[in-house]
Amino acid sequence: MGNWLVYVGSKQLNPRFNLHHEIQLRNYNAVGDLEQLLIRSGIGYTFNKSKNNFLIGYGFIDSRNYLNIEAKERVIEHRIFQQFISKQQWGQIGLSHRLRFEQRFVEDQFKTRFRYFLSFKIPIRSKNNYVSLYNELFVNTHELSYDRNRTYMGYGHQWNSKLKTEIGYMNQFLDGASRDQINIMTFYNF
Repeated sequence: MGNWLVYVGSKQLNPRFNLHHEIQLRNYNAVGDLEQLLIRSGIGYTFNKSKNNFLIGYGFIDSRNYLNIEAKERVIEHRIFQQFISKQQWGQIGLSHRLRFEQRFVEDQFKTRFRYFLSFKIPIRSKNNYVSLYNELFVNTHELSYDRNRTYMGYGHQWNSKLKTEIGYMNQFLDGASRDQINIMTFYNF
């Protein structure tokens, strides 16, 4: 069981510019086994009738990685990133692309990475219930090597314009390893 509590905010500064901010608290188990604390913020520019957004930002990441069943390693990372998000609609199906380039300061190492995220939101029986599907590929640029791939499938409910919850299955293929987990997620947008 995994638990990701996610807060995402976007404050419109004017019709074109927005301030993005998010906090993610990720646990390996349902509660109390910290996997990662992620704090991200940035300034975005929206164009093409709100369907596209370019954002430049900074992220602080505190990861707790298991070395074995009993021991964990703490890794602190600072990221500068640039991302482009494009949203489309295929009838009732929502489609979203995100391209992100990250400059990563991991402890005493500098790394860069490209990420491509593709998601589908498919309503079922009503607009409030939906199936969420996504895949995100991570590629290191310093070695042009595969970093990881996340595949997710879940069921969600949109409670109102700000709050939604999802339960789903995620598989992460890491370099030479794989991890399956059930995620219970809460999203609240301000």
